[in-house]
Amino acid sequence: MPNGRWLPPTIVTQDSFIIIAIDGGAAAGKSSTSRGLSKRFGLMHVDTGSYYRATTLKLIESGVSPERGSDLEAGLAALKLGTEIHGNQATITINDWLPDNSIRSQLVNDQVSHFAALPELRSYLLDYQRSQADVARKNGFNGLVMEGRDIGSVIFPDADLRLFLHADPEKRAERRAKEGIQDSIQKRDKIDSTRKTAPFQCPIGATFLDTSELDLQEVIDKASDFVRETLSE
Repeated sequence: MPNGRWLPPTIVTQDSFIIIAIDGGAAAGKSSTSRGLSKRFGLMHVDTGSYYRATTLKLIESGVSPERGSDLEAGLAALKLGTEIHGNQATITINDWLPDNSIRSQLVNDQVSHFAALPELRSYLLDYQRSQADVARKNGFNGLVMEGRDIGSVIFPDADLRLFLHADPEKRAERRAKEGIQDSIQKRDKIDSTRKTAPFQCPIGATFLDTSELDLQEVIDKASDFVRETLSE
């Protein structure tokens, strides 16, 4: 395999069901690494960033603003959450709507960190996020790999493996540009890291992985080594 090493899939028994929490800033490599691990180890992959993007879009469409807290309770009460699984990917559904590329729009990019800072929204999504471990078990996966910005600190602080992916802001902006996405990375990081509820931070005791000078395959290989070390303990 170019730029990497091929390894046979690792079988994880139900007795050793593993939960992997991956945190990091935008374009640090969370999604690509999580998808790679999910395929290599037979894990269900969950992107919690899409949860906040999808709920942000639906709340905006309902006329809810992050500045008007009085509208938020009613807006959240109108949302019915579900889960659809396609391959190794588990995706949130809201009122039977399956999120599409609209959650990556500039409107959502500009607003998602403001909505994600609301304690009511984070509390609303907390149990749903944790419930995905049971979804993975019931659907026969070897474990769960969940990515976001508070997974190892809030959602699964006792995860079997907690990874924190970091990359220089310039590298992350460059990656976003290659994806054709205009995203104010440093602005979002500041909002997320200074919010009062579940601030974005490297969880104490998490494994820190700098992806600035690594290609994707190298990141997945290093993360896979950490997974194997965890499974062997």
